[in-house]
Amino acid sequence: MDWEQLPMSSKFRYIALASAGCATILISSACGGGAASAQAAPQTAPVQAISARDKAEGAKAHPQLLEEFGGAETGPQAVYVESIGKNVAVQSGLSNARGDFTVTLLNSPVNNAFAIPGGYIYVTRQLVALMNNEAELAGVLGHEVGHVAARHAAKRQSAATKNTILGVLGAVISGAVLGNSEVGQLFQRGFLQGSQLLTLKYSRSQETESDNLGIAYLRKAGYDPRAMSTVLQALANQNALDARLMGSSNQVPEWASTHPDPASRVRTALARAGSNATGLTNRDTFLTRIAGLTYGDDPKQGVVEGRKFTHPGLKLAYEAPNGFYMMNGTQAVAINGQSGQGKFTTAPFSGDLDAYVRAAFASLTQDNQQRLDAGQIKRTTVNSLPAAYSTVRVNTGNGLVDVTVFAYQFAQDQAFHFVTITQAGGTGTFDPMFRSMRRISAAEAAAIKPRKLTVVNARAGDTVQSLASRMAYSDAPLDRFLVLNGLTATSRIEPGQKVKLITY
Repeated sequence: MDWEQLPMSSKFRYIALASAGCATILISSACGGGAASAQAAPQTAPVQAISARDKAEGAKAHPQLLEEFGGAETGPQAVYVESIGKNVAVQSGLSNARGDFTVTLLNSPVNNAFAIPGGYIYVTRQLVALMNNEAELAGVLGHEVGHVAARHAAKRQSAATKNTILGVLGAVISGAVLGNSEVGQLFQRGFLQGSQLLTLKYSRSQETESDNLGIAYLRKAGYDPRAMSTVLQALANQNALDARLMGSSNQVPEWASTHPDPASRVRTALARAGSNATGLTNRDTFLTRIAGLTYGDDPKQGVVEGRKFTHPGLKLAYEAPNGFYMMNGTQAVAINGQSGQGKFTTAPFSGDLDAYVRAAFASLTQDNQQRLDAGQIKRTTVNSLPAAYSTVRVNTGNGLVDVTVFAYQFAQDQAFHFVTITQAGGTGTFDPMFRSMRRISAAEAAAIKPRKLTVVNARAGDTVQSLASRMAYSDAPLDRFLVLNGLTATSRIEPGQKVKLITY
């Protein structure tokens, strides 16, 4: 979670529209309910070169997307990803000049990749860490370039204009707690990150078309086209692990995931590539070049560990209630469970905590709707922090809900707050979280270290179990190791074999 003050209204207006030209390879199994026949390649229009207008619009969008996704990584890993991305992008016919493409490795802990018109291609460090060879990286980036080359953006523009963020996501996200309510839609609008907004659906045929284009680009670049299938399988395995780790009661719903299950496309992609296909994978080179990437949350943006959120830079911590999970984003931490939803974020603060609370309520009001009034604001102290809060009951048309803003003053010019929403009478669900907010000591802050992707050469006698014991996790280290490396519990480790570990 970055705490830079950004004009959210303009950012979200851009993202909602720009998503017409972006899509994650990871969400495509949710975009049509199944894969088309591997034997029937969709027809594509002739590829149109990158236009001056595309370049100008992409250049304008680029810095906003960087801020939305944690900024650009720098260093040798980013240079390597850029090189591979340009290699596969020139296979698309959009341009033969590598310099016409901008490939960015994003500092984001979600599995995500996307592209926008103008030659801009993005992939997160988390997704790169899940890959196991260079061909998989090229395949993912090729899929995203395929959406642009096939002009899916133009074909979806009218739909994107009609289906705004409120219409497309609000009703789905509000779920059983809120129903299809304006209040719920507006509440979600306040903390949804670009990774979710980029999941406006492509059609099944468009996703299949981009898969096929990505496979074609792999072949033209000399890579093993079966890599499209193996990276989809890796994502399916990661999804299954995430669900197990969260448990059935805490499982991330499909709407909140940037990578719904891609398993249905694995077989289709393999059939398209050909089970006996050949080509480069450059596995060892890839692993060597990505070593050192940050894995999971960047402490500069705060760290989620189970139900606990800690921000070493801001020196604060809190715990979500039992049965809730958190998703860390660049502008807010989303807090979700069966009985309610919330966010933790910040806003400009003038030193007046009551005014801060009122402004937080007002921010939940749509332009053409009556302002949501904070009502009577109460003052308290939480772990020596001055705090102010209010709960407002709202009739959504589908029942009554309680919206609460709970704010804390950390300095004369710095405040943070929760916004939560529950069914009427359910605000008490979040009371333990409200009361858990505290400052952390310098020692606690210093103890929070980033996890890193480490690549090691296996030694004689190493097994998946012995290597997994070196993972920087106390929960499910073996399962995490196997998914990270695309292995199974019965896989044999050969001396000298390169494997990935997550260490501090």
